[in-house]
Amino acid sequence: MECMGALERFLHADRPDIPVLVRAALVHVQFETVHPFLDGNGRLGRLLITFLLCAAGVLREPILYLSLYFKAHRQRYYELLDRVRTAGDWETWVEFFLTGVRDTSNQAADTARQILALIEADRREIEKVGRPAASMLRVHRFLQANPILSIPAAAGKLSISAPTVAKSIGHMRQLGMLREITGKQRHRLFVYHRYMDILNQGMEPIPR
Repeated sequence: MECMGALERFLHADRPDIPVLVRAALVHVQFETVHPFLDGNGRLGRLLITFLLCAAGVLREPILYLSLYFKAHRQRYYELLDRVRTAGDWETWVEFFLTGVRDTSNQAADTARQILALIEADRREIEKVGRPAASMLRVHRFLQANPILSIPAAAGKLSISAPTVAKSIGHMRQLGMLREITGKQRHRLFVYHRYMDILNQGMEPIPR
């Protein structure tokens, strides 16, 4: 495992001459080349990018995931990994990687703006309801961190009664904010579907 040892030393080396994003690009190729485990190397290699950026202080939260970019450009991704190994073409790989960081970051920022706009618009609609609005707003705030919920879970976390949560959910369903996704009478789950639709852009849709 000398290759892994060398990779670990590079990860911990103080190299201010190499920009952090470039280091992440180099580390990803090396990890995928070493391929140290029987399974899960791709997932770990992609997570390693995020962890490295967090450790370096570039990210405050682990919110940059390049998996979708790599998947969308799968053929080019594997081609460039192979060209690094066979021809030492690091420059083209780094350019591809940095383009992915830029595009993914822009998409994440746009997603955040859409979610904030949706939350604000829904909050204004809830405030028009009148007397039930107070409990609905509490459920709405809970949904922002838990966009798929059950009545018992929400009641427990919010310390309000299950019937009150159920009424709030009923009002929010009438407003088109929530959708029931199990089709059952018991143990039902409700999804903040427009919120999830924004998060799932470019991915498989949630159940309808």
